[in-house]
Amino acid sequence: MAKRQNVSSGTVWEDIVGYSRTVRVGNQVFVSGTTATDDEGNVVGDNEYEQSKFIFEKIERSLHTVGAEMRHVVRVIMYVTDASKWEGVAKAHKEFLGNVRPVSTLVEVSALIGDPYLVEISVDAIVHD
Repeated sequence: MAKRQNVSSGTVWEDIVGYSRTVRVGNQVFVSGTTATDDEGNVVGDNEYEQSKFIFEKIERSLHTVGAEMRHVVRVIMYVTDASKWEGVAKAHKEFLGNVRPVSTLVEVSALIGDPYLVEISVDAIVHD
């Protein structure tokens, strides 16, 4: 039976809601929906590209905590508050995952957890080596 590894980022939300930032079971890794929030709780970036780039950097660090890398990502789900501004999200996606080419979904939602948030991203990965 595969061992489960839960990783917390230390935010207050994880205890309030009851979730983990990253979960690894066997060779599968799942990273929760991630926003452009720094360690002090501040929103980073005021446009879709800046927020997405920061989010992908956070996701990359989170993957590393369980022995995974961006090259292991197989699925990306991106939530945006304005789909007409998809190019900034796509630009960041390509910078981090353009050579990996995971399946990807971009969905417009009416709102995220707070007004300054424009993007939220989650990924699934399979460690294949």
